[in-house]
Amino acid sequence: MKKKQRQTWGPDQQPQQHYLVEPRYLAGGGDLRHVTEFLRASGFKDLSRPGGPLVFDSPDRTVRIGYDPFTPPGGWAIRGHATGHQEAWHAVLSPQVPVEIVAGLTDTLTKPRSAHAPNVWAPLHEQGWEAARGQHFTATSPARDAFVQFHQSGPGEAHWWAGARTEHGQTWDARFTPTTPLHLLQGFSTALADPQPAMRPLGHVPPSNRIRTTSVSVLPSELGAWQQARINAARAAAWARNTAQSGWPRTTARPHAHAGRTRTRR
Repeated sequence: MKKKQRQTWGPDQQPQQHYLVEPRYLAGGGDLRHVTEFLRASGFKDLSRPGGPLVFDSPDRTVRIGYDPFTPPGGWAIRGHATGHQEAWHAVLSPQVPVEIVAGLTDTLTKPRSAHAPNVWAPLHEQGWEAARGQHFTATSPARDAFVQFHQSGPGEAHWWAGARTEHGQTWDARFTPTTPLHLLQGFSTALADPQPAMRPLGHVPPSNRIRTTSVSVLPSELGAWQQARINAARAAAWARNTAQSGWPRTTARPHAHAGRTRTRR
């Protein structure tokens, strides 16, 4: 682990030790609230029961997102109902898929589709992932410890498959039906290839010599501000969508300064 001198903070708050983990796809599962609080703020209905799996339905009830830590193998299950020209689809992601990468998919569910045709492979290519053609089309990370594949095992038998591994073996995998909307898969691949590290608290960094870590001291107020900024962005986007759908004229909100991110490495 890389360590640098930690600054001295004021007396009002005690800094908490966290680690920036690279590559992010080997950072471990992370805090589920990164996904669930964004969904809730975006208008998804929380159908979870105390002590049970997490369940969220989209505002139009066409998509259900669940997280089940109790039933093996556990993890995320996302299902979309058939609507219009869109066939039914589903995705299954194991528990150790980092929440930042899960959010690449689930956040995209809350946004309008781009006018541009989606390209699942483009974000991977931009970050130097290597493509290989064969029976399956596969993109592999530069360190060769993560992949995305369009897997065709036979006529009419295809699925999207992604995963990561360390020296200890397979860390996680994610599978999507071939009917999964491509803009959602692009959101997933964009988050997967993102070079930005993931932050994990002390004691939640996976043991692996494939990762690089930087120790950072974070004030609770800073961490709360970063989390709240993400929630506020979801609420603002949901308000804009609802206003546009209602036909009422929109007003321009006064811009607010975003909380800065101060990092101290050690």
